[in-house]
Amino acid sequence: MSRFRLTPTAEQEARLLVHCAHARFVWNLAVEQHSHWRPGRPLPPGYVDQARQLTEIRAEHPWLREGSVTVQQQALRDFAQAVRNFFGGTHGKPTWRRAAVHQGFRQVAVRPEHVRKLNRRRGAAWIPKVGWVRFHWSRRPPAAAKSYRVTRDGTGRWHIAFAAVPAAIPAPGDGGVIGIDRGVAVSAALSTGELLRCPGLSRVERARARRLRRRLARAARGSHRRARLVRAVARLTARESARRKDWVEKVTTRLAREFDLIRVEDLRITDMTRSARGNVGSPGRRVRQKSGLNRAILAQGWGLLVSRLADKAPGRVEKVPAAFTSQRCSACGHVAPESRESQAVFRCVACGHHDNADVNAARNIAAGRAVAARGGGTAVRPVNREPRRPVPAAGSRNPPVG
Repeated sequence: MSRFRLTPTAEQEARLLVHCAHARFVWNLAVEQHSHWRPGRPLPPGYVDQARQLTEIRAEHPWLREGSVTVQQQALRDFAQAVRNFFGGTHGKPTWRRAAVHQGFRQVAVRPEHVRKLNRRRGAAWIPKVGWVRFHWSRRPPAAAKSYRVTRDGTGRWHIAFAAVPAAIPAPGDGGVIGIDRGVAVSAALSTGELLRCPGLSRVERARARRLRRRLARAARGSHRRARLVRAVARLTARESARRKDWVEKVTTRLAREFDLIRVEDLRITDMTRSARGNVGSPGRRVRQKSGLNRAILAQGWGLLVSRLADKAPGRVEKVPAAFTSQRCSACGHVAPESRESQAVFRCVACGHHDNADVNAARNIAAGRAVAARGGGTAVRPVNREPRRPVPAAGSRNPPVG
């Protein structure tokens, strides 16, 4: 996905907002139709039936007929794909779209003549019923793009993203293997000893964000002051997200070029960042501390780092079970919780090996040394496993004495 900054005029921006409203309206109609379905009832209409209904609605309502039919049909196609993803178990259930959050639409059947270069810094893209809209020519758009998505973020900035599958980064071919340990204090510790930290907001920017959020909590809903505060907070949030994405892109590109095999921890980030609030019957404990930890984890870009590695180095990213990687000595293989003296210090109680705790875990990941809960999958018997009674042989009545 190659994204560029759009610079529409005031008249073009008004037309783009109409496209966003129409796409959101059609999507929400499809969500309403599927919300009435229950097991045992007739199936809700699919894309073909919904497209036929859209033609009837456009004939009845002139305000909808003034919009682009391709934008509205594509919203139905996106909803049909979202439903297939939901029943396939890969995504959540499609939900309602709100004007304050979801501002965008998708256009397909894009041809090369729909994108042109104006000068060294400016390009233009053809958008139905809007015309040629300029964008920043920061790099050449992908020639194989067959569709693009136009979006508007919370700060009011417009972007156009061309959909194209990028070519994979070739492996160096030297057999190099690297392990990555993801954390909060250190975003990514490499088995080479390098410690990488994801850039976020500066100290001054974080203090400003706190002040703005406090003012926003006191602002009256619907007031102009609240709208200004929302835009100010959104600008800081977008700045932090842009820095995180830029850092992830640079790190993943470098790792994909320098190593043949990349091993990472198999972390369930969704479960790790789940709220500890609980319910009325069983309220959670230390909820504020857990919410702060969740924000710190999400700010490191753990999931984005692995997903971009898989995109740039397909077939060369291996996930290792994360159990006991931080308690195992990378030198002798001894597993003991006491070896982890602190967040940053690892000192083996068996051999005395001393290293940074995150780097030690990254080296265990690089070697594939993961100790399962019962110690399976490793050549060395873990010290934290209790002895088990031998399984009797097939056909024997009495179990062997072990």
